[in-house]
Amino acid sequence: MGWGEGSAFPTAHVKILEITNVDFSLRHFLLPLMRGLRDRGHEVVGVCAEGPLLDLPRAEGFRIAPVPMARSLNPVAQARALSALVALMRAEKPDLVHAHMPISGLLARTAARVTGVQRIAYTCHGFLFNQPGPWWRGTLALNLERAAGRITDTFLTVSAEEAEDARRLGIHPHATAVLNGRDPARFRPDAAARARLRAELGAGPADCVVIAVSRLVRHKGIPELLAAAPPGCTLWIVGERLPSDHGEDLEPHFARAAAALGPRLKRLGYRHDIPALMAAADVFCLPSHFEGLPMSIIEAMLTGLPVVATDIRGPREQVVDGETGLLVPPATVEPLADALSRLAADPALRAAMGEAGRARALDRFDEAKVVARSIALLEGTKRG
Repeated sequence: MGWGEGSAFPTAHVKILEITNVDFSLRHFLLPLMRGLRDRGHEVVGVCAEGPLLDLPRAEGFRIAPVPMARSLNPVAQARALSALVALMRAEKPDLVHAHMPISGLLARTAARVTGVQRIAYTCHGFLFNQPGPWWRGTLALNLERAAGRITDTFLTVSAEEAEDARRLGIHPHATAVLNGRDPARFRPDAAARARLRAELGAGPADCVVIAVSRLVRHKGIPELLAAAPPGCTLWIVGERLPSDHGEDLEPHFARAAAALGPRLKRLGYRHDIPALMAAADVFCLPSHFEGLPMSIIEAMLTGLPVVATDIRGPREQVVDGETGLLVPPATVEPLADALSRLAADPALRAAMGEAGRARALDRFDEAKVVARSIALLEGTKRG
């Protein structure tokens, strides 16, 4: 099987390994692309650590090959994962390996090169060297990205800023931003869902409900959000801590917020009805310290919610400050509280920003457009 040089499409259907770290990433980030590739006639195999969220892709008929990925820098764990990837690729003999996420992306591309895979692609969902941390970690991450970039045929990013970073820093000369996307048929204003869930969760018609959907980790800005929530708002926190997450225990922050907000704070855990919850809310907030291009912000924009986010890579490509939402400095409480209070006090402003945000998301972040862009680039890969 070969890929047609200069053509947007392969000369034959191929076997593709879509590789990421954990089941959460495969289900929420990779599955739409896997569906699109399968619809094009390709054989698509998902690869990540075993987990309960793989039930959906398996129910849709995708074959999933579990590999012991670890979201850490433990060299023993990473050597085990690399060995498993090499064995898998030797057994599967894929035509294309498409890797995702920093550590799993590095390991998958290395294994693909070792086993002689014909085509290697990578989608960057955020560079580790752009994250806060010690200088040595950033330098190491940058050097590893440069090394991996040299063996990558197609280099995609979800953020335009990070595509520019990749070109400017010598990681890959042809890094291309494909963005992220969600299905506007799923994420949309829904009056029936709004009425049902607000009644179920005890929010009155006049209450301003601020919703946050994220993993419960420090770098998502959860402590700042809990401290900033205006007294007149209801705060819904949707999500949980993954078994592979590290870092500070957030329970003391939740305890303080519960004492201040009382029943206005709702911890909803991991939910499968995110579109309905979004439709039931009034404001979306994601005060992260670093991001790629957050899916949750796209979901909120498509649902017609104004977005309060931090002025960092990713969110500032999505949110037009003052038009579709408000941007605030990361790791601060007072500006976040002011932004939430401003929106809580002005239903007309919320409505106008939400409408503008939905129009922007339909134009830039429609899942079908993003998947089509990604497939065209993957199918057009040709090593020079």
